[in-house]
Amino acid sequence: MRQSAAAGVFTDENLAFQRKILERSGLGQGTYFPRAVLNSPPNPCMAEARAEAEAVMFGAIDQVLAKTGVRARDIGVVVVNCSLFNPTPSLSAMIVNHYGLRGNVASYNLGGMGCSAGLISIDLAKQLLQVHRNTYALVVSMENITLNWYWGNNRSMLMSNCLFRMGGAAVLLTNRGGAARRRAKYQLVHTVRTHQGADDRAYRCVFQEEDASGRVGVALSKDLMAVAGEALKTNITTLGPLVLPMSEQILFLASLVGRRVFGLRSLRPYLPDFKMAFEHFCIHAGGRAVLDTIEGSLGLSAWHMEPSRMTLYRWGNTSSSSLWYELAYTEAQGRVRRGHRAWQIAFGSGFKCNSAVWRALRDVDPAEEKVGNPWVEEIHRFPVEVPKVESVVTAAAAASSS
Repeated sequence: MRQSAAAGVFTDENLAFQRKILERSGLGQGTYFPRAVLNSPPNPCMAEARAEAEAVMFGAIDQVLAKTGVRARDIGVVVVNCSLFNPTPSLSAMIVNHYGLRGNVASYNLGGMGCSAGLISIDLAKQLLQVHRNTYALVVSMENITLNWYWGNNRSMLMSNCLFRMGGAAVLLTNRGGAARRRAKYQLVHTVRTHQGADDRAYRCVFQEEDASGRVGVALSKDLMAVAGEALKTNITTLGPLVLPMSEQILFLASLVGRRVFGLRSLRPYLPDFKMAFEHFCIHAGGRAVLDTIEGSLGLSAWHMEPSRMTLYRWGNTSSSSLWYELAYTEAQGRVRRGHRAWQIAFGSGFKCNSAVWRALRDVDPAEEKVGNPWVEEIHRFPVEVPKVESVVTAAAAASSS
């Protein structure tokens, strides 16, 4: 495996292409790769992939248990999501084994569901907590790079090498009252899931396959941003009536009726002001182009986008866990107050757009975030200035068509 991995040599042109993408990606110099990729020669094997998964999962779980004081044996539900690494026994079984969880734990392992799978896991845990009473649900979100680094020269597949980095998060949810509720930071208010997979263009815009040389990679289509925009529109159409004030709902409805009922196609669709519904926005740090598109689509300010842009800069695209790095950034900056609402938005292959809405149950004091918050040691350095350059996806699409 070492020889075959090392044999996947990039051409000079594609080395230059990756360098160009990295310069425009919005990523800084502090992101992380697993040791298997950094070794010389690289060592992408099953043992190293397991080691990466264990380092990420167990590190995050250790911290969330220490921070909350919850005992492992009190966990009744486990949901793990990782799209591209699905060993046997499963990642959820690794957690059950490592922490000695009880024999009747409800354990689930979600694979192949892309960067939005973290919110799918939250939604699944929410539904399971309606059945399993007086318990805790552990949700672990991550991706695995060791066996999914692309060693070929297909430019649409090289994009993932430039954007994805090592990372993960663990979250505890509960339906217990009393002391458990008093310790909780947030209440889950809404989850909204939308799926565009019935459309072939959406289904294939993020697609794992072999290249012409037989090397496996994840290809990103030039239609990605258009598909993401359509998925976002569908999602917010469902979410809007649940969260927006009545004044915004009336304006949105009037615009919709004018265009669809009276055929006034010249009437511009009214975009609701979601800043009236949320204080904080956590948008999946999939890449600079994704963040630029949503900033414009939702009319957000640089302050609203800061958690997402700083997460991309410091940690890279950590797949489904990026939303939790963003919320942790907001907490470390001392911005979360009781009653504040946070909107998490994530996109994933298939193609999916998922949302979760949280309400803060108390002020979050940054001084209390010394355990479990990845930003506390360096939050004084942020925000940093990230130079604006042309879209990463636009550059990649132009290069892949040449």
